[in-house]
Amino acid sequence: MFNKILIANRGEIACRIMRTCRRLGIATVAIYSEADANARHVRLADAAYCVGPAASRDSYLRIDRIIEACKQSGAQAVHPGYGFLSENEAFAQACAENGIAFIGPPVGAIRAMGSKSAAKALMQTAKVPLVPGYHGDNQDAAFLQQQADAIGYPVLIKASAGGGGKGMRIVEKPEDFAASLASCQREASASFGDARVLIEKYLVRPRHIEIQVFGDTHGNIVSLYERDCSAQRRHQKVVEEAPAPGMTAERRAEMGRAACEAARAVGYVGAGTVEFIVEPAGAAMNFYFMEMNTRLQVEHPVTEMITGLDLVEWQLRVANGEKLPLTQAQIPLRGHSIEVRLYAEEPEKGFLPSIGRLAHFRAPQASEQVRIDSGVDEGDEVSPHYDPMLAKLIVWDETRERAIERMLRALGEFEIAGVGNNIAFLARLIGHAEFRAGRVDTGLIARDSAALLPGPAPVPATAYAAASLWCARQEAAAARARTPPSDPHSPWSEADGWRLNGALTRRLEFRGGETATTLSLRYGDDGLQIDGAPAAAHGENQYLVGAERFTASVARLGEQLHVFSAGAHHVIERIDRLAHAGEEADVHGGLVAPMPGKIVALAATVGSEVEKGAALVVMEAMKMEHTLLAPARGRVVAYLCAVGDQVKDGVELVDFELAS
Repeated sequence: MFNKILIANRGEIACRIMRTCRRLGIATVAIYSEADANARHVRLADAAYCVGPAASRDSYLRIDRIIEACKQSGAQAVHPGYGFLSENEAFAQACAENGIAFIGPPVGAIRAMGSKSAAKALMQTAKVPLVPGYHGDNQDAAFLQQQADAIGYPVLIKASAGGGGKGMRIVEKPEDFAASLASCQREASASFGDARVLIEKYLVRPRHIEIQVFGDTHGNIVSLYERDCSAQRRHQKVVEEAPAPGMTAERRAEMGRAACEAARAVGYVGAGTVEFIVEPAGAAMNFYFMEMNTRLQVEHPVTEMITGLDLVEWQLRVANGEKLPLTQAQIPLRGHSIEVRLYAEEPEKGFLPSIGRLAHFRAPQASEQVRIDSGVDEGDEVSPHYDPMLAKLIVWDETRERAIERMLRALGEFEIAGVGNNIAFLARLIGHAEFRAGRVDTGLIARDSAALLPGPAPVPATAYAAASLWCARQEAAAARARTPPSDPHSPWSEADGWRLNGALTRRLEFRGGETATTLSLRYGDDGLQIDGAPAAAHGENQYLVGAERFTASVARLGEQLHVFSAGAHHVIERIDRLAHAGEEADVHGGLVAPMPGKIVALAATVGSEVEKGAALVVMEAMKMEHTLLAPARGRVVAYLCAVGDQVKDGVELVDFELAS
């Protein structure tokens, strides 16, 4: 076995690989960009090397610098994780030429499956069913439109070298094809250095089911069963589960055989995933080859939970020349596992990424049934340069129904403040009636967005009460901290509201969303009261108001109080009128950048009249394109930015005049 490996990745996957290496006694070497100098994966590694500035192309994608880090550190092998260079044949070749083991498939397999078009041609030869489409080399825009017209709309444009939902667009009608193609090619070129695309018939309400395969250098290939990854938004997976709901033993065996044959066709070695798009047809499920990912997948933990295996350990053993630890008949299948991806994003704003400092981060207690694969710790910065995934939450239980309930409980125990996050959205999705029933397809989130993204809920009275009691307790603690050591019994060290001839009544003002609330705190001989009801705080997060006892956690960020209670997260602002006396409100307008990013296109003409929803600016941030739309009918007076500009969050981009 290897003594030391370098992990050519970052974030939660780098941390997860280190966990297995630590258990096996293997030293780990991290690489990092200047933006990641204090990242969690750097802190966990035995050694770390800086490979360049923040931009991925200048750091995590620099093959020469990574190879040099291997040589300097004495690493015998490289684990590429996923993303970045994990499916790059040039990287695998460079490792081989420098005597470094690549913990992944052979160069030939990466080459064969690296192009979606070439992979589909290979599968067609192997008689694996394919979705109707064009997978050829002709990339002329007019020709591609002709192919789309012949296939029939809706069609799906996909980056030939892509993945993760990047460089992918659904086109509903012919007149939208040209703009969608151009956007797809820009995003594909930026993310993968390859602007080639393929065109496929877009299947309505399909499921996305993939098969985990594993091969060794001795000719053995096995299937580790399937994962259902149908719950997606903008073609990116949000929830994954194993096994797939409604999967029969016969169909599982059929899909497993097809996946293994696909792997054999390219002489596959290591961990890989054969992805199928599945369309229900009566009692059966028709499945079509979509692509093969020649790496470990983000969602591999659900496979580990239902099999009890460590896939990273298998990768290490196979890369070391060992045989697969188990035969197909020996691989267990037990219970049900669900994984959700926790992102720093704002679902209510179209899932825009959120950046900033992770000021408060509390995860549920890990156990054999609850697993957290995290790439961050409290206090870490969420950078605009990389994917905004914070962590993965994975649960296991004996049945799918029990796994759903366990996931909902675990989501309710997560506390994140400082950046936007998708926890509430995930809870609504997992609890959705269609998801509970196993009727999940790739369009569920978009189709039922009204229920999944209902807007902010009113702040409950218990949250305001917890905020009030927390403030009172903090003030008391601050008063005690100011007590001189020489006078420990000073009455000025107490902030309990005691009065000689009566009771103190205070009024605390809060704002939750658009609603202002005032609570009355009365300090008397009989204890504290909130709006006339007896109240008390016990321990760190136990509260009592009237006859109701409840649990709440409160974190303060600036003037905001973040209250976590009953699985919900409420943001409350403390209004201190004395502190803000004389300040004027900050009033501003304009079409502004919703996040830091790069301007890639100006979609309208200066002076033009546009309708509400018209595209005005296209930005690139965190490897994805985001289109800013006109908020109403009006006129583009001027652009305050240019193509290629790097802009900050909140910078005004367009001088826009509303129609009278």
